[in-house]
Amino acid sequence: MNIINIIRPEIASLAAYHVPDASGFLKLDAMENPYVLPVSLQQELATHLAQVALNRYPIPSYSTLKASIAEKLGVPAGHDIVLGNGSDELISMISVACAKPGAKVLAPVPGFVMYAMSARLAGLEFIGVDLTSDLKLDKQAMLDAIALHRPAITYLAYPNNPTGTLYEADDIVDILGAVGDSGVVVVDEAYQPFAQASFMSRLAEFDHLIVMRTVSKLGLAGIRLGYMAGNNALMTEFEKVRPPYNINVLTQAAAEFVLLHVEVLDAQAADLIVQRAALANAMSELPGVIVYPSSANFLLIRVANAEHVFAKLLEQKILVKNVGKMHNLLENCLRITVSTQAENALFLAALAASLSST
Repeated sequence: MNIINIIRPEIASLAAYHVPDASGFLKLDAMENPYVLPVSLQQELATHLAQVALNRYPIPSYSTLKASIAEKLGVPAGHDIVLGNGSDELISMISVACAKPGAKVLAPVPGFVMYAMSARLAGLEFIGVDLTSDLKLDKQAMLDAIALHRPAITYLAYPNNPTGTLYEADDIVDILGAVGDSGVVVVDEAYQPFAQASFMSRLAEFDHLIVMRTVSKLGLAGIRLGYMAGNNALMTEFEKVRPPYNINVLTQAAAEFVLLHVEVLDAQAADLIVQRAALANAMSELPGVIVYPSSANFLLIRVANAEHVFAKLLEQKILVKNVGKMHNLLENCLRITVSTQAENALFLAALAASLSST
């Protein structure tokens, strides 16, 4: 079989998204919430899930789940919600719906890799606009790129992954104004629980604004649930490309149950914000470590020899994300998920040892 004769060349040129095996490791590479639900809630959830009719398809409107999300997670009244199997599927749905011939996708880089990957999978051209040397949004470069390319989709991660940067709200408003009615602007708030900043309440101001979130970082990464809200006419179009049963009954039941107790997840997020500050301060005191400001549940650091430090951490069974090859602005950078006080202490000791061996 000649694969080249069958597979689109832009697909053949891509590498699959790789997730390393973390068995036996302290896992600080995927921005997961390290806390589990209290035992009492785990038991109640188990009873709740045991009653789910696994022999039946989900009700495709997902009206009860959407109502719960709107009530507990702050979606303004009157705005429709579209659900996805994580944010990844939402990004794919937006790409497919907007994939007119010649359409382009624009986003700051370095940023979430799925913006570019989903664009290419849908046959869209991706335009990356470099952040500044200190990893902040280059608003003028963004405005220039919008004027030149007139993108159908503009992504702004708020805050950004992998840098942790929280862009200025006024800059986002200026970008919304520049895009105008020629495209949509997707504000990706995957890390909103740790940023305490949001454009969700401003949906009514901008017809072309989409706010996208996930419950993964909030503590439910395993159930794979994302949601987006915006102009109802836009949401109607995105519904047309959503697979009819994309949210399974166990995900729906688990989400509806846990959202009844969302204060537990909010308290965990608040604790991680405290741990983030403590971890940033501790790392900044280590020789040769630059710690970048973060409004997410991870920290980006720069060290003299990141490859060596990463390898030494692996030897100590600690897995972080080596992002140095993602973009030239991230040379010698590592991304570390903020974890519990105890796990952060283990990481700090291992990092110090790794640095001293450089």
